[in-house]
Amino acid sequence: MLKYTISTLFSFCFLFAFSQGKSIDLNPKDTIARTDPYGIRVGIDLSRPLQSFLNDDYQGFEIVGDYRISSKLFLATELGNEDNTKQEDLYNFTTSGSYIKLGVDYNTYDNWYGMHNAIYVGGRYAFSSFSQTLNNYQIFDTDRYWTTPEYQNNPTEIPANGFAPGSTTPQKFSNLNASWLEAVVGIKAELFANIYLGASVRIGFLVSNKEADNFSNLWIPGFNKVTDGSNFGVGFNYSISYFLPLYKKAKKIKVTEKEKEVPEN
Repeated sequence: MLKYTISTLFSFCFLFAFSQGKSIDLNPKDTIARTDPYGIRVGIDLSRPLQSFLNDDYQGFEIVGDYRISSKLFLATELGNEDNTKQEDLYNFTTSGSYIKLGVDYNTYDNWYGMHNAIYVGGRYAFSSFSQTLNNYQIFDTDRYWTTPEYQNNPTEIPANGFAPGSTTPQKFSNLNASWLEAVVGIKAELFANIYLGASVRIGFLVSNKEADNFSNLWIPGFNKVTDGSNFGVGFNYSISYFLPLYKKAKKIKVTEKEKEVPEN
């Protein structure tokens, strides 16, 4: 009996000494691997189909997409086509063409783990190829010196607004193009799993603008209205898109200052 008691005490002392030699981690680290999905997000701009439905003089469609290349950075693109007829004071014209925008978006929003929303800023280089058709025009003649033959003998019949008839024969100007730089601010919110609703505001600056000899580019697909004496334009979009995850990367966990101050045992 004494022999068994001594053996038990010896074993207990050995285990106690071993446990004292091994440090106890009072701040155990999370060993669960956290990952972020990477892939392609593709969708459409909702504002252009809505405009097409509400305005018979407009038809437009835009595809939006981005590809995640880092935790914050995305390659982004928009492809679109627009056909727009506008009535100005002196003329009625139709612009029709396509455009492409390429650039990057940077997400400034720090998501909680498992969330993938974005408040982003970005930039684009855009190019548009289009044609314009001058459907009809009038002549602004306030002094009544320049009138068509039908009004020369009856100047009192000239419209009170001073616009003498010009031409109703359509004139088409083809092979027009323009390019511009675009600053973007926007948001993307995940409504459901992999389904995102987005909105953005864009300010463009014209870099090049190839025009016809006798008719200016008054409206450019993807850029919108061109203002006299200014190279700036404003646009927007509202998008719905689907994210297709292709692979995952380990998410870097930020260590807080409080965690850095805890000494290791």
